[in-house]
Amino acid sequence: MGHHPDHAPSNHTTPPPNDRPKPPRRIALHWQIVAGLVVGAGGGLIAAKCFPPQSDATPHAGLFWFARNIAEPAGQIFLRLILMIVIPLVFSALVLGVVQIGDVRRLGRIGARTFLYTLVLSVLSVVIGLSLVNTVRPGERLPDEQRTALRERYAPAAAKTLSQARQAKSVRDTLLDLIPKNPLQEAVGAIDGSAPGGGMLAVMFFALIFGVAANLVGERARPLVAVLESVYEIVLVIVGFAMRLAPFGVAGLMFSLTATLGTEILEALIWYVMTVMSGLAFHLVVVYSIVLFVFARRNPMHFFGQAWEVIVTAFATSSSNATLPTALRAAEQDLGIRREIGGFVLTIGSTANQNGTALFEGVTVLFLAQVFGVDLNLTQQITVVLMSILAGVGTAGVPGGSLPLIVIVLQSVGIPGEGIGVILGVDRLLDMSRTVVNVIGDITIAACVDRAERRNGSPIPAA
Repeated sequence: MGHHPDHAPSNHTTPPPNDRPKPPRRIALHWQIVAGLVVGAGGGLIAAKCFPPQSDATPHAGLFWFARNIAEPAGQIFLRLILMIVIPLVFSALVLGVVQIGDVRRLGRIGARTFLYTLVLSVLSVVIGLSLVNTVRPGERLPDEQRTALRERYAPAAAKTLSQARQAKSVRDTLLDLIPKNPLQEAVGAIDGSAPGGGMLAVMFFALIFGVAANLVGERARPLVAVLESVYEIVLVIVGFAMRLAPFGVAGLMFSLTATLGTEILEALIWYVMTVMSGLAFHLVVVYSIVLFVFARRNPMHFFGQAWEVIVTAFATSSSNATLPTALRAAEQDLGIRREIGGFVLTIGSTANQNGTALFEGVTVLFLAQVFGVDLNLTQQITVVLMSILAGVGTAGVPGGSLPLIVIVLQSVGIPGEGIGVILGVDRLLDMSRTVVNVIGDITIAACVDRAERRNGSPIPAA
């Protein structure tokens, strides 16, 4: 009889594990995103040079068509995949954060710490911005003819922003709208700003109350909590799907931006742009590093390295809401921040903690005061500080969400609201930059709160 095939001798030997060929190393996702950003921005600049603007300073017709119909849709696909899961993510993350924290007193302690860090960092950011703008005085460096040309070019957009500002609610109505009459209606309009009441803040309030009530119900709420845990996990998987498209989406968004922005606007407002960017960079690199080292006991360089994917996503999307899913994943998986802390702090912070926006608003108001020759005294500048902090809290976490609130601050200190048109040409670039500061500020606060909770020696129980 012949040998059974299973026992047939073989001349092939299995190589030792160490000798087996290793699979090729894949480029890390954050480097892929950086590459997409560089390729898109570089391609847009080259295209703008090859196809210069027409005589009326509008983009070249063919280039504009390509940017609008090819490049921008590629970016919008990525962006919409992220935005479509923001509402279920916000609701599930906040409810689970409250449930996993458990003790209402502990929840209050974490909330108080989050508020304190947010307040201190917001005050510092505005003070940094105002100090810079008073030192550099960029508004006095812009020639009169450029001021006039910029106001005329962006008059229609300024009129739209003014219309939005006139619809702004009083402090009384704003506070009342935090409690939603219809949470589902608020959720429907939260992303695009069409909500009838408080929008995303109202959704967050409902989620917080829902979580506290689930704690009081106890074991009977466990089936619903299990469902929300599943929703949270599913949403994170969808985020993973979207992030695979991120390099292409980022390239499309950056190409569309750089190909159509027009370098003449940047040249006209270079002192203003550099003042804002310097303030944002100082707050990000210096202030956050000190806070991380002193209060979170973290190495800032390592921290920023681990958060690089979040930084690039925030810069490309210009939206705290769109970056929230990536921030939550990075906080837990890369930075080791406990899910319950990250879910609570980052979700609240995506709307309520806007350090970069507060700095930007302070600089912009004083810059426009200089442009229009309005001399603000110390009392008025303190008013700008306070209103910029409050406006930062109330700013929608979407691209351009701060512009209507800037108009309100402008009008409160006697500056024409139409002046917002002067900075509209470069707002997109600054929006991208301040979103990075906003999002990293959220993660910085989460790391500090997480460290403080661990130091208390009372670990938060798992759900």
